[in-house]
Amino acid sequence: MTEQVHLSSRVKQIIEVDGLRFRDLDGDGELTPFEDWRLPPAQRAADLVRRMSPDEKIGLMVITSRPMGISQRNKEMTSHDGVLDEQYLPIKLDPHTSAGIPFEGTTQMISELGIRHFIMREEPTGGRIATWINTMNEVAEESRFGIPVIVAANSKNEAGAFKMGGTPEDQPFTAWPGTLGLAATASLEVVESFAEHSRAEWRASGLRKGYMYMADVLTDPRWFRGQGTLGEDPEFVSGAIAALVRGFQGRDGLAADGVALTTKHFPGGGARENGTDPHYAEGRFNIYPTPGSLENYHLPPFQAAVDAGTSSVMPYYAIPSAEKSSTPQGRVTVFEQVGFAFNHEILNLLRDMGHRGYINSDSGVLSKMAWGVEELSTAERVGRAVMAGTDIFADTNDVAAVREAFVQGHFTSERLDEAAALLLEELFALGLFEDPYVDAEAADRVVQNAQARAAAEDAHRRSVVLAKNHGGVLPLSVEALSGKRVYVELFATDLTVKRLDALRRQLAQAHPGIDFTTDHRDADVAILLLRPFIGSYFEYVGIGDLSIGEHSHIDIEKVREIRDSVDTLVIGLNALFPWLLDAIEPLADALLVGFETDYPVMVEAMLGEFAPTGKLPLTFPIDAAAIAVDDNGRCASPNDVPGFAKEKHMGGRPYVYVDSDGNRYQLGHGLTYGG
Repeated sequence: MTEQVHLSSRVKQIIEVDGLRFRDLDGDGELTPFEDWRLPPAQRAADLVRRMSPDEKIGLMVITSRPMGISQRNKEMTSHDGVLDEQYLPIKLDPHTSAGIPFEGTTQMISELGIRHFIMREEPTGGRIATWINTMNEVAEESRFGIPVIVAANSKNEAGAFKMGGTPEDQPFTAWPGTLGLAATASLEVVESFAEHSRAEWRASGLRKGYMYMADVLTDPRWFRGQGTLGEDPEFVSGAIAALVRGFQGRDGLAADGVALTTKHFPGGGARENGTDPHYAEGRFNIYPTPGSLENYHLPPFQAAVDAGTSSVMPYYAIPSAEKSSTPQGRVTVFEQVGFAFNHEILNLLRDMGHRGYINSDSGVLSKMAWGVEELSTAERVGRAVMAGTDIFADTNDVAAVREAFVQGHFTSERLDEAAALLLEELFALGLFEDPYVDAEAADRVVQNAQARAAAEDAHRRSVVLAKNHGGVLPLSVEALSGKRVYVELFATDLTVKRLDALRRQLAQAHPGIDFTTDHRDADVAILLLRPFIGSYFEYVGIGDLSIGEHSHIDIEKVREIRDSVDTLVIGLNALFPWLLDAIEPLADALLVGFETDYPVMVEAMLGEFAPTGKLPLTFPIDAAAIAVDDNGRCASPNDVPGFAKEKHMGGRPYVYVDSDGNRYQLGHGLTYGG
């Protein structure tokens, strides 16, 4: 007997057929195949595509960042009691567009342009997210076929994840360690727990699409976005990506209670030219100087994501450099000299790997990051990308350019129908045609719930790596600190006096048996928490310098001054990059490494409240010479090979950092107390 699925409608009627209920989305009083939830998503999508006009299909092919009504200061430019932003901008400029295009209000985007894919950039409460998405779906339900809205966001559950903007009323989702921190736990069980708890928060808030996670294997230590990867081990990254896809989407494929993932950045963003990023022209090439590197290191995690059924895949901006690569690279033989979103060879490879979902471009490929097709018009770029295999364009509302490309014959009706069907199939699989609304009050109970916070705290603990412990100085137990004074200092780019004072108060309250001081000259033991930082997301600022010092926002002279004034110095390094450690490691009696790990948790490890078990998810370079770039732009170590394997290709030169105790800071390194 067929079990009735849950339906929710605010506009369209519900009809009964064969004792079962269905939403009459086209309003004809009959059960149309696309309305029949008993049919497979692909069949329903094909039926709906046959009924849609070209303009309705074209509207599906863009996904745009859309401010919420709560972000609009002029409430006269909102609708639905301030929920939707309706401001119309004749020309809107953003980081991804070199020339402005009109930016319509939310209702116009949905009702007139047929846009159904949106990106949320704010971080309001779960209830506000749910109310916003519910309201957009109410507008969408009034349309000819009631096609629902889906909202995507970048990853929201890792501490330090990339964010744009913010308000005092923000309520982030439960903060786990960074993705490198998840990798540092060396546990797929932790990754599975992360996915389970995070999915619940997304689902409750109505967020059903995630621009995540990065399957990129980190092979150049200077890449700014390396901090968002799962490290440099292709085997672990593959296992973790598969766990994330299944954990968010569903064990047996994209489910009605799942969150669809867009795995990125195919075929791997790690093969950077000396760390430069294709957000800017200086980093527009992926380079593969090492034979077999693409197949051996970069593609396996994407194959794992495809095998797990990832709903969509995002190609990166870059051009695969024929000049600076060893070719062929396995199945890739020519290296077509255009960005991956326009690249037939690369996108055909993705299809050959078994991907049957849609292909989602990265933001800005039609404007500033149109590498290799700069001479083409916007419409011609659209056509080139669509005919190469791209189905939807990210972070743009430029429906007009897609329509122009279609009308001018830059892409075919067959490709239009194929893209529309793939995009609709995701909406059907997620159950949004049956139940597009969520309970806003329930969302506030789910976001940052106690079980998720407890699981995240456990992950923070398991992400701590004990890299050095000279003479067994750790743990600093209460007994070991008897009669001694402890000084705590924080070095970070966002450091304020209030933040440091709050951290010190928190530690003093949590550890009443320890005598803390705020003057290092009066201390016996110093705990220094360091979070060096370099680089920029969108701007080229030169080849990154991974040394730790003033340029990376660490007052190294003060660190040395503190070292000279205390008997014992313990450093907790929150690492966003595989830093050059020669400036700090020799000063430390003990060194712990975290990856966007909570500072109080790192201190707990130092004080012996738990024994660190983390393992390095990446390899730290031995010195500046190991990553030096010569006058021809060639790096001393191969950009396309993970740190643990670089020495195989360096003619006997060392790459791995070795500390004063002889520990090698290679992938998998991690000490334990008493061992």
